[in-house]
Amino acid sequence: MNNTFGQRPRRAPNRRDCILSGAALLLAGLSGPAVQAQPQGGAGRPLLVLGDSLSAEYGLKRGSGWVALLEARLATELPGTQVINASVSGDTTSGGRSRLPALLAKHRPSHVVIELGGNDALRGLPLQLTEANLRAMAQASKAAGAKVLIAGMQMPPNYGPAYARQFSDLFANVAKSEGAALVPFLLAGVADDADPLHWFQPDRIHPNEAAHPRILATVWPVLLPWLKKGGAKG
Repeated sequence: MNNTFGQRPRRAPNRRDCILSGAALLLAGLSGPAVQAQPQGGAGRPLLVLGDSLSAEYGLKRGSGWVALLEARLATELPGTQVINASVSGDTTSGGRSRLPALLAKHRPSHVVIELGGNDALRGLPLQLTEANLRAMAQASKAAGAKVLIAGMQMPPNYGPAYARQFSDLFANVAKSEGAALVPFLLAGVADDADPLHWFQPDRIHPNEAAHPRILATVWPVLLPWLKKGGAKG
């Protein structure tokens, strides 16, 4: 989720690099359209996706992102499952944590997918803050009667192997401690592909339209049994 996924740089970034990268992504998030939450319909409780630009179709035509593809596939696999995409480009775990209570109250979801954290790393935010926010969101969702799935993210090696490992591990730590389902790396098969540039928009930050079916293919094997186990249609 940063401009080094399509490259293989060797230099570990300094603090100024992280700040500049975060600022660039923030500007992209502010300028990019977010997928608006759809009004709830029907008697079932919906699936809520709380994410950033990776889920908000940044730079894509509407209906081509992985969340829209998920909704279309669920229409066949689990008819009646409604998907609320409350993702906002440029969002952080702090932003998601502040938005979540109102979303839980409004939509009363049975399941919540949390896809946040990449922007925290790009902005050089403390790992402890990211982990605390993810844990708080998982706990708030469970308190509202929803099951939780956490979509993990990874940073490329130029961030330093220790930092990259700690960042990746925090998603698994939260999922384990909170009893949540886990997709270890949302961009598996995209950012770590042998030719990653093929899967990214020209900014080398956001996956292109061709990459989103791959993202769904990564999420689907975890998400479908998670939904079936919890009775997604309420």
